[in-house]
Amino acid sequence: MTRWFGAARWLALAVAMVLGADLATAQTKDALSPKQKKEVETLIRDYLKQNPGLIIELLQDAQRFQEEQEATRSRANLVAHREALYKDTNSPVGGNPKGDVTIVEFFDYKCPYCKNVVPTLVEAIERDKRVRIVFKELPVLGPESVIAARAALAARKQNKYGDLHFALMGLKGGFSEAQIFAAAEGVGLDVKRLREDMRAKEIDDMLIANRRLASMLGIRGTPGFVIGDNVIRGAIDGDALAEAIADARAKCMSC
Repeated sequence: MTRWFGAARWLALAVAMVLGADLATAQTKDALSPKQKKEVETLIRDYLKQNPGLIIELLQDAQRFQEEQEATRSRANLVAHREALYKDTNSPVGGNPKGDVTIVEFFDYKCPYCKNVVPTLVEAIERDKRVRIVFKELPVLGPESVIAARAALAARKQNKYGDLHFALMGLKGGFSEAQIFAAAEGVGLDVKRLREDMRAKEIDDMLIANRRLASMLGIRGTPGFVIGDNVIRGAIDGDALAEAIADARAKCMSC
């Protein structure tokens, strides 16, 4: 909704410029009398009827502008929150804990795209022994997603985070609370203790922190990745992942 409202405003201002209207006047609603406002609206409407292709062009320009603004904000927030991204001791870590390149993944256990990208990530850390993965639970797909995220984080108390993580990622389609705990029992977790540990306030804090961090980076869905100074929204294939890792490593060596 916000994006298209902004695009419409951009469109009106741009057409006003084309028509030779005063931009400052067009931006300031109170500066126009009712008669002037109606005249400007009529001019814009008539001009767009005569030049319909301009609507698409201007909306595309507006969208690009907004995406560039969002990318700029994301890069600034990435720099400002590097500690939370890469050095948060509460976040589970996979691959080489001392690796020279870190993949930060935001994910939801119910997300089919997150499940599909698991083999790509596994292959990356098996092929490149200098890659580290930081796991950031971002449960956005309903109550079961939250239960699964809490269970996985609580499993750390029994040194079973990785086991439960991959077991949950291996569940196809949707899953129930019963299936989550069945998976936990299947990897050797004490389910009674797990249920108790899931209530810990520190898990609340971690999930809240993850949501805030994802929002600041413009990650509104799953999966989302941060690799070096790149924020990648959506699933990634093996070639793109390898390229992002190489880019991050090259930049780090030159810094």
